[in-house]
Amino acid sequence: MRKIKTLFVIISMVVFNHKLSGQDNPEKLLLSDFRPVSIYNIPTTYISKARYPVIDMHSHPYPKSNAELELWVETMDATGIDATVIMTYTVGAEFDSLVEVYSKYPNRFIMFCGFDYTGYDQPGYGPDAVEELERCVKMGAKGVGELGDKGKGLFYSKPVKGYGMHIDDKRLEPLLKICADLKIPVAVHVADPKWMYEKMDSTNDGLMNAYSWRLDNQEGIIDHTGMVKTLENAVNNNPETTFIALHYANCSHDLSILGNLLDKYPNLFTGMGARFAETATIPRYMSKFLNKYQDRVVYGTDMGTNSEMYRYTFRILESKDEHFYDANYSYHWPLHGFGLGDKILEKIYRSNALKILKR
Repeated sequence: MRKIKTLFVIISMVVFNHKLSGQDNPEKLLLSDFRPVSIYNIPTTYISKARYPVIDMHSHPYPKSNAELELWVETMDATGIDATVIMTYTVGAEFDSLVEVYSKYPNRFIMFCGFDYTGYDQPGYGPDAVEELERCVKMGAKGVGELGDKGKGLFYSKPVKGYGMHIDDKRLEPLLKICADLKIPVAVHVADPKWMYEKMDSTNDGLMNAYSWRLDNQEGIIDHTGMVKTLENAVNNNPETTFIALHYANCSHDLSILGNLLDKYPNLFTGMGARFAETATIPRYMSKFLNKYQDRVVYGTDMGTNSEMYRYTFRILESKDEHFYDANYSYHWPLHGFGLGDKILEKIYRSNALKILKR
């Protein structure tokens, strides 16, 4: 018994010293433990429901049970989410099973399938994948996505990942062209935020988040510029196909890159999912950008199903609040609202999505 008591005391002291050496001791505070709370006594806005009925163009099959799915629908009702795109990046039996689950709410969820990469590294790849895509569309797919590539190839895919193959690969041409014939959009995630490619040192102002998702230490990876180029090649080579560059094409650090693409290619749209923290640092610039490209941007979350998550995005888009933090992101910088007007909000929240989905 004495040994157990002694061990308990030692463990307690270790835990205490860890807390003291970290969160409670500024001289040893880890960046990962930095959770500032604003003390500015300035106006704050709580937006419980979006100003217009929203189509969330970027979400995933998060619920693991019927009860969780029902709760999600209740949350959508409470926050003003009219419909949600479920990006499954699946084909075959798994896609069919998801269609069955979400068909319980046919007007609330819009299903996107993936591309089937089975045999992509073998001669003759293509016809079977096209056939499977057409089958998925008959099953209810309204688009393709999320096709994801951070530099090593298209790995957001089930059951087969397409490592070494990028969105501009000639092997994908038949699939991208049939999407035009089927009148379905292709949602593409290329690269990651630029901070993930930079040095992981004191000069990286997104270090807190960048270190968790770092790509600077990956061998054989196409860099950020090269990844954006693969997107442009695909959009340019398939002018009849509608593309959605998710996450602002991961160009939050320099949206002129994305702006130039939007200027050149009328078949390209962009989504804001999971890039609110990266852009709420530059509210005046973002307001101008969204005003200029208001017909080409769609709302998306890509951050789960929590009601306060939705409200955090509304606060950024609708309010002019300054210097606030939110638990939905892990950067160390404060956020600021864009204060978008009614006309822009309606397009971003809804009408641009309706145009893409032909609903």
